Amino acid sequence: MHARSKIKHLRWYIAGLLFLATVINYVDRQTLSIVAPTLTKELHIDNVQYSNILQAFLVAYTFMYLVTGHLVDRFGTRIGLAVCMAWWSVANILHATATSAFGLGVFRLLLGAGESGNFLAAGKAISEWYPPKERGFTNGLVQAAASGGAVVAPPLVAWLLVQYGWRPAFVITGAMGLVWLIGWLWLYHLPVRHPRISEDELALIQAGGALERSRAENAPRMNWGDLLRLPQTWGLLLSRIISDPVWWFYLFWLPKYLADSRGFSIALIGMVAWMPYLAADLGSVAGGLASGYLIKRGVATVTARKLAMLPAVALMPAGMFIAVTPSATVAIALICLTTFCHMVWKTNLVTLTNDIYPTRLVGTLGGIVGMGSGLGGMLFTYVAGRAIVGSSYGIVFVIMGFLHPVALAVVSALVRRPVPEMDRIQA
Repeated sequence: MHARSKIKHLRWYIAGLLFLATVINYVDRQTLSIVAPTLTKELHIDNVQYSNILQAFLVAYTFMYLVTGHLVDRFGTRIGLAVCMAWWSVANILHATATSAFGLGVFRLLLGAGESGNFLAAGKAISEWYPPKERGFTNGLVQAAASGGAVVAPPLVAWLLVQYGWRPAFVITGAMGLVWLIGWLWLYHLPVRHPRISEDELALIQAGGALERSRAENAPRMNWGDLLRLPQTWGLLLSRIISDPVWWFYLFWLPKYLADSRGFSIALIGMVAWMPYLAADLGSVAGGLASGYLIKRGVATVTARKLAMLPAVALMPAGMFIAVTPSATVAIALICLTTFCHMVWKTNLVTLTNDIYPTRLVGTLGGIVGMGSGLGGMLFTYVAGRAIVGSSYGIVFVIMGFLHPVALAVVSALVRRPVPEMDRIQA
């Protein structure tokens, strides 16, 4: 790079890379669910075995959150995300060599271990590069990218499956991350060290986070135990345990639900399964814009996030009617409404991490909270797999209808304001 060559609005190029990384993250994790109807028949994998394979991903994804969160804080966003991307891309490619449920489960575990770092690194990058008024929108973009990957995956993977088979589908989708690494390593650096950032943009970033950085520099080192003594940490952790299973269910089980209960073919799944994730994209952006608008109007940051969540949570119980409607069209519409509302909720919930904790702790705290997402997903995937075998999908949709109102009650009770001055917390 040349110091004299400045890039105008550099932080939005960074946002573009974070967006693409998350799209790739979700394409890779969803490839299995798209090829599952074909793969499970070829490898003679039943629903319980398939559930166990999903659990392998979630176990690694969950517990590696604690490790990768600490490593991202220790080694920085640039190296942390690069290592995670390389790891999970290779793990996704290895899926193509699976010949049994056990082998597939091993590769799924490796994929989960690497993918856990994506959102932690993205959250830290957002704290490093964006002032508070832009964080909600930027987090919305990253959350929208997750949905974007889920939008791209069904038609892309279904086409690869039809044209080449399920094994090449894993190889091609996995290779995308290795290409992304080139742009990331070339462009990403901290704002204060970036040779291509303009003085005006650097001043904007520093002004937005000057107070927080000053507090963080004078604070003692904190560990997981210190963070777990804060009610805010428990509020964010428990709310993710309770609400995230809804997203995990649609991500991993939607194609099988459409095939098993609605009789959709692989081609038809590829044509319609992207729709709920497009709705989730819109919800991510809408959620970030809504709370950002309230903040600009003078509403306190934490209050603004909660107010943006409220109408979305109120609509989530509509998802209970998905299994009982005789119309496939109505079912898809209700699924779209559910994913839209979930991402309005999640965008603001994730942004609260940036709002109430210092930048230097975002990776570690994100690891703790992200572990809650995985724990909820592990538990619910186990329950869903057995419930579907024992009865039907109906009970699963009913349970999911109640999860977000409970999670909002937890957030309202425990996450009321930013954490106390960090230098007052005894290590």
